[in-house]
Amino acid sequence: MRLKTFNQPVGVLLIFLTSQIGFSSIAKAQTQVPPTTTTKSICSTQLGTAIDAVINRPLFSRVRWGILVQPLSTGPILYSRDAQKYFTPASNLKLLTTAAALQQLGANFRIRTSIYQNGNGVLRVVGRGDPSLSETQLQTLAQQLKQKGITQIQQLIADDSYIQGDIVNPTWQWEDVQSDYGAPVNSFILNQNIFSLKLVPQAVGKSLQVVWIDPGEAKQWRTINQSVTVAQNQPSYINVTRELSGTVLRIQGQLTTNSEPSLIDLPVVDPNYYFLRRFRSALATEKITLGQTLVVNGSVNQEEIAYVESPPLAELLAETNLNSNNLYAEALLRALAVKKPRLKTQTSADVGLEVVKASLTQLGVDPANYILVDGSGLSRRNLVTPEAFVQTLRSIAKTPAAYIYRASLPVAGKSGTLKGRFQGTSAEGIVQAKTGTLTGAISLSGYMNAPKYEPLVFSIIVNQSEQPATVVRQAIDEVVVLLTQLQRC
Repeated sequence: MRLKTFNQPVGVLLIFLTSQIGFSSIAKAQTQVPPTTTTKSICSTQLGTAIDAVINRPLFSRVRWGILVQPLSTGPILYSRDAQKYFTPASNLKLLTTAAALQQLGANFRIRTSIYQNGNGVLRVVGRGDPSLSETQLQTLAQQLKQKGITQIQQLIADDSYIQGDIVNPTWQWEDVQSDYGAPVNSFILNQNIFSLKLVPQAVGKSLQVVWIDPGEAKQWRTINQSVTVAQNQPSYINVTRELSGTVLRIQGQLTTNSEPSLIDLPVVDPNYYFLRRFRSALATEKITLGQTLVVNGSVNQEEIAYVESPPLAELLAETNLNSNNLYAEALLRALAVKKPRLKTQTSADVGLEVVKASLTQLGVDPANYILVDGSGLSRRNLVTPEAFVQTLRSIAKTPAAYIYRASLPVAGKSGTLKGRFQGTSAEGIVQAKTGTLTGAISLSGYMNAPKYEPLVFSIIVNQSEQPATVVRQAIDEVVVLLTQLQRC
């Protein structure tokens, strides 16, 4: 979830000033107190007792722990707790999606957005689900058309047939679908399919001023503003929801007077027409007039006259794993569908999941170790064992693309969603791992270059937790720090 704030700890939908945030697959660096550590070394035979001392604390008596620790290359299992049982993996699932994407598509794969000339002033733009497409690329397309001598377009057809199926996974929860981290995925993705508005405090007692970053987007919504500006000694919170109709925004909550504005990101409702509205603006900048627009699902393309491409897959993987970007993961899942013919009854996501399974099987990952329903981990119906993650991490480490895969992972205390964790501990800089957060589910799986031991692979998943996420992460981090103290005895 991309939280953008100015001083106020305000998120996308409903964020209060509390110590616990129960939102899903949060792509945000978690800042917390470093885990308590000791400087003593641990023999491998002592590791089990040391880890048990952490996870068997009374406050975790109702919590399910799944843990597996193994050497990266060969060697016995160093620690295992329910490693072959299913857990809700949260964003750790992105490890499987990105492994398959790298294996099947290659590090240099790019996603292309094309414009074709169909004659008689009719142009057709074909989107292929590029999650990185932004206003800059739209302007590039418009400039290419201008260079071709095009000053007028009678009709622009948006062909969204490349990706088939629901734009939002039907198993995602309503609170997630309303949030920027649950943005829709289809053939046309622009600005990560989110739009922004700013809430500006006024005088005490007055409603917050709603400032639209894109004034054109304001016309698509009926806004019910029930917010208020309060005195400095009052708490701040914002609740922005949309009704089931998808056209009504309700703004509730309060900000203190003279505080900085709060920026809110929300998912677009109809990505195709959002794309067309923004492309019309880009064309106008190049003084190209546009008449009618139309969305269709498939037809024959003629001569390609303009195109833009995404960065190579290696960069898309980095955004997916470093920042736990759900939209990127879902776009990559659908990109995998090009590797296999699709039945009419199948969605692109269905085919992508089949390709993920086939790719993991090729890597030697037991297919009985997981049940996947999306590419990001946002669904609570995903089930994965710690063993599946360890098998994936170990197997892909033996492939030519191992470096690219590992480089896409956050580094403890240094980057991505691990930037605020492990700082000042023995794990800082030597752990590369993927985080995961859902309500009641916290996970961390990855690699460690143990200073006095051989390189390790680990997966730690906590489910059915009633504890604050910060408390669970603290314990997970203690376990990881214990691994850094391993030595041969």
